[in-house]
Parts: sequence; structure tokens; C-alpha cells
Amino acid sequence: MKLTKYTHSCVRLENDSQVLVIDPGTFSESAEALDGAHNVLITHEHPDHIDEDAVLAAMNSNPDLQAFAPGGVAEQLRSDAGESGVNSRIIDVLPETALELPGFNVKTFGGQHALIHPLIPMVANIGYLINDDVYHPGDSFTVPHGLRATTLLVPLHAPWSKAAEVIDFVIAVGADRAFPIHEALLNETGLKMVEGHVQRIGSYYGTEYRHLDAGESVEL
Repeated sequence: MKLTKYTHSCVRLENDSQVLVIDPGTFSESAEALDGAHNVLITHEHPDHIDEDAVLAAMNSNPDLQAFAPGGVAEQLRSDAGESGVNSRIIDVLPETALELPGFNVKTFGGQHALIHPLIPMVANIGYLINDDVYHPGDSFTVPHGLRATTLLVPLHAPWSKAAEVIDFVIAVGADRAFPIHEALLNETGLKMVEGHVQRIGSYYGTEYRHLDAGESVEL
């Protein structure tokens, strides 16, 4: 399985000639990530995780592309799509379920976005475990229970987190390897500092952390 990272939280997975994209948001190269995709998974409604215009444009141009998202996100997409004919390919997703897609099996976890502040309403958030290997938590530190992810996509920085929580999440998941997501708000100095902590402390617990630039790919 091939993983390509895009800016912030967007990743593209390719397996058995099938393409799955997770969280093509407004901070990311969403149109590029969605080009030729067969399925797209959305973790939650925040625009850094879903670029609605890019997703709907891709679905309008590609009759094979399906979108999976929490109910509120799916409903908004269907409303914005209007009479374009893509509504039947926009599918609601619940936590604690499984999806069987060509080239990929998907298990869902979580339910809520991490707390930003008590005065900021909570929204639904779904974490996705792909092929019992790659775990994308969206904006949460939910650990996939009962299963061990081999590859963790770790949110390095957010208004809802601090470095200690990032490190504890890496330890709790216990993946063999970890790659960065959710780092677009960090400058170069901050990125090096957070990655240094994750790499050093993660290694104590058996997780090898590796930096990926936007556009860089790895074979899993």
C-alpha cells in the first residue's frame, strides 16, 4: 500500500489499483489528492479537513467517486450538491462500524472532536483505521480499541492539543511507525521541536517516527 502525504491532514492511499483519500481540506492540495480517487473519507466538518468545493467538483467530474462522512457533514454536502446527481454517492458514517471498499477495509472509531474550549461547541469526529494498518484519528486522540494500528498518522499541533498529549497518544497507540499530520500551523522551528519530542520519546516505546514533506510518498 502506498501512502502520499499532502499539506496538513490530507493523505492519499493506493492499493490494488484503488485510491482512497482522507481529509482533503482547504489547507491541502485537495484537487491533486482527489484526482482519480475512488473513495474519500472525511473525519469531521472543519474546513481544514474538508474542502467542500474541491470534493464536490471531484465527484461531479468523476462518477465513480464516493464520499463517506459523519452525518452532519454528509447532509451539508448533499445540500450543497443540489441537483447535481452526486447525492447517492455521499454516505453517512457512524463510529464503531466497518466499511468494505475495493482495495480497502475501513473500521471507524471515536465520535467526538477533541475539546477546544467549553464555549466552542463539540462536533462529530470519526477516526479511520485502514486495512488494519493506517490509523487517521482526525481531530481526536481516540485510540482504536481492540486493534493495533501499524501506522499512526499523528496530529502534531492544534488549538485543541499540547505536546504532552501528542506524545501520550503516540505511546498509547503503540504503532510500529508514525508520520505527521495536522502540522500546517507550525513554523519550521516549532515543527522541529515537536517532531524531536515525538521521535525521541516514541522510540522508547517502539514507535519509529519519520517526517514526511507534502507530496512525499512511502510504501507500507
